[in-house]
Amino acid sequence: MPKDDFDKLLIEAVDEGLASLGESPKQAIYFHLEKNFKIQKREIPSKIETFVDAFEKIFGSPGASFLEVQIMRRLHEKLGRTVQLRGSKDFTFTEYITAAKQSFLKKRKSTEQARELEE
Repeated sequence: MPKDDFDKLLIEAVDEGLASLGESPKQAIYFHLEKNFKIQKREIPSKIETFVDAFEKIFGSPGASFLEVQIMRRLHEKLGRTVQLRGSKDFTFTEYITAAKQSFLKKRKSTEQARELEE
């Protein structure tokens, strides 16, 4: 599996989460992110904290939270498994993305090891 599989899934989840607002608003948000915050769509996974800050500035806290939940739901569906969060049930979007990526990479590593054992 290519190393950037998680990033691809995250970008798809962001795209689908923003699509919940409609196609025109989604395109406007991507334009705003790129023009005002210097974040291109493909850079979102590597600039997740900047992305979150931009969301807060664009939508305010309640609006950003709504979209973050939409994105987390889409990502959860794409990963097809529960993301392990340690500690409090209150977690940030960034913490969720970090935990999801760790879970994804751990699962991929164990799958690759199992394949090696079969050979």
